[in-house]
Amino acid sequence: MYKSQFISAGRESHNVEYHVDVAITGGGLAGVCAALSAARNGLKVCLIQDRPVLGGNASSEVRLWSLGATSHMGNNNRYSREGGIIDEIMLENLYRNPEGNTLILDTVLLEKVTVEENITLLLNTAVYDVDKVDDETISSVTAYCSQNSTQYVVKADYFCDGSGDGVVAFMAGAPFRIGAEAHDEFSEKMAPAQEESELLGHSIYFYSKDVGQPTKFIPPSFASIDKMTLDRVKRIKPSDIGPRLWWLEFGGNLDTIYQSEDIKFELWKVVYGVWDYIKNSGKFEGVENLTLEWVGTIPGKRESRRFEGETMLIQQDLVEQRSHDDAISYGGWAIDHHPGDGVYSDRPPCQQYHTKGVYTIPLRSFVPQKMENLFVLGRLISASHIAFGSTRVMCTCAHGGQAIGRAIALCKENNIGIRELFERDNINALQQSLLIDGHFIPSLKISPAHNKLAGSRITASSTLLLSSLPASDIWKRLNFSGAQMLPLCANTEYRFTTKVRAAKATVLTMQLRTSDRLANYTPNVIIHEQQFTLTEGIQALEFSCPVSLPEDQYAFICFIQNADVEVMQSDKRVSGVMSIFNGENKAVSNTGFQGVEGDIGIDEFEFWIPERRPAGHNFAMDIEPALNCYRPQNTVNGITRPYLAPNAWVAQWNASEATLHFKLPEAQLLNQLILHFDTDFDHALESSLMGHHENTMPFCIADYRILDGNNNEVACRQSNYQSVNKIVFDTPFKTDTLIFVFKQKTEHVPISIFEIIAQ
Repeated sequence: MYKSQFISAGRESHNVEYHVDVAITGGGLAGVCAALSAARNGLKVCLIQDRPVLGGNASSEVRLWSLGATSHMGNNNRYSREGGIIDEIMLENLYRNPEGNTLILDTVLLEKVTVEENITLLLNTAVYDVDKVDDETISSVTAYCSQNSTQYVVKADYFCDGSGDGVVAFMAGAPFRIGAEAHDEFSEKMAPAQEESELLGHSIYFYSKDVGQPTKFIPPSFASIDKMTLDRVKRIKPSDIGPRLWWLEFGGNLDTIYQSEDIKFELWKVVYGVWDYIKNSGKFEGVENLTLEWVGTIPGKRESRRFEGETMLIQQDLVEQRSHDDAISYGGWAIDHHPGDGVYSDRPPCQQYHTKGVYTIPLRSFVPQKMENLFVLGRLISASHIAFGSTRVMCTCAHGGQAIGRAIALCKENNIGIRELFERDNINALQQSLLIDGHFIPSLKISPAHNKLAGSRITASSTLLLSSLPASDIWKRLNFSGAQMLPLCANTEYRFTTKVRAAKATVLTMQLRTSDRLANYTPNVIIHEQQFTLTEGIQALEFSCPVSLPEDQYAFICFIQNADVEVMQSDKRVSGVMSIFNGENKAVSNTGFQGVEGDIGIDEFEFWIPERRPAGHNFAMDIEPALNCYRPQNTVNGITRPYLAPNAWVAQWNASEATLHFKLPEAQLLNQLILHFDTDFDHALESSLMGHHENTMPFCIADYRILDGNNNEVACRQSNYQSVNKIVFDTPFKTDTLIFVFKQKTEHVPISIFEIIAQ
């Protein structure tokens, strides 16, 4: 029997000390991606999370869907889903969890972290103290886990703060801001005339379910919607659950850090009051069998501290899509602000203004001023309150997290300080290593110096010459305008032939459009227009474009709205080609056109957006001259997704097997191969609630073999569903020939691949 006597001096907590390369505070998606990135690059990592699960606002504790630049596929940011580690996580979640159960996402994140031998994970552990060597250098953080009564001291060379409120950066003394900057500071036209303290608030969600028999609800005494404005009361729907209730928000006019518990309790009042209203007001039908299945126990917090970095993103960086030499990430969510009073406000629940395309985020925004070994992640990065409205969303935060994990590894490898990363050679090395791993950065490409296949002679068993999108018995009514997005060549006149079906005699207008910025997908420039007088029935139209484009670029063959006309579609899908529509997506404040009142520094333009599969078929058409855009040489052009062009090699339609043959100028010693597949970077992979039609992307090659010049198999993969496959050889080998044999199981989608890298 164990016994302990009274100790008059008291006892100390159990103490554990860790010595690691990098200590990361915060286990949201940004912290998780930073930890995985650093660990996979050889660093010892301690990931400290104050909650019982990973994922932050995406976890089962909050249950918000994860999004970034794709924005529910409701903006003009085509092929903009974040790549790299967050893409790996989202595709894994899709494969296991297409229905969007956040409990499954919890396991995906936990597995990703715990299989990494270099990561020590501390859950339910809150950092409460910071020690420093000097004014600008942190030596350790101290944290406590209430579940095992253990105090942890984590000593590290580098520290990352992804805690949301910036607990480490705050205690370390890093400069920060809370609230909105005045217009005059950065000349942001959306900014208020004077500084303001109003922030975005917190939200709590609930889930309900039908139990098959009547249930009653007796509300707690604190439940109340008495203070809710009529606008918010009118939004209550029994069918809405989870993140569709994002507007159940409050607290932006309180202290979102120190009053967070008060905000949470106020939201509990509202949530239980809303459920009481649904069940007991008598204003809703079909709610008798509904029960309240789950209510969030912690709020999803949107905004608190932002730390001043070596540069600060502002509204103009986003709207003008300004370039940054030290770009390591990108964003594309709308500039999205909410009234601080939330459910008690008469103002609309949110105000979203989109940009015409994505923008880049510089490394300097992750480096706080006056600190020598600290990075900030996620919603802590250096951005004005206006810019923060876009940078704050989870997949954008996660994408930046991977970049910082790799940045720290580069510092360790080369024994350099954080700010030495800003030097051209070092930032280039960081960018290249990220690109190789599938971490897309707009306007950058992988250098041929990093790919031993770059100088190869490449031949393919077949290559698709896109002379047509073959017709199927599928018709699309033009209740709103639609367009076929195609990669066209400069100095070429095209002719497109398509079939339409008119309900009566009418006139159809077709247009060739481009974007006013080469890398954007906002079709706001009309190059050519032609009108067709239609008779009732099916007829072929020949749309000839006598105007040639000055540069290779994506263009849009537009069918202008006419509800009396249907256009024939194709059941064939192919990498880098898609249909879009001038439609609405109210989930992201898209009503087909972004109108702007007054001069607030925001563009007006139309939204042309895709339809989710199984809809979203291409428009059937013959194309003359044919588009020779799927050459084998694309596999070494350094770009791993559609950007300015498809950037893919594609085999002929219906080829169930196809090969690529690389003949190197001379034999090379190969340590690893990295293959980049098409997982439809246009498709938003919301992690919860939405549900998805597929659990793998139809363009992605599942099965392949790799042979050397003697037809010896050097690698084989089956059932792949990830964008990036890295094959590391236990024993490097020398060869001057590689043969890739790909198989496709998805009907109506040809074999395709973006990039193959040998190192």
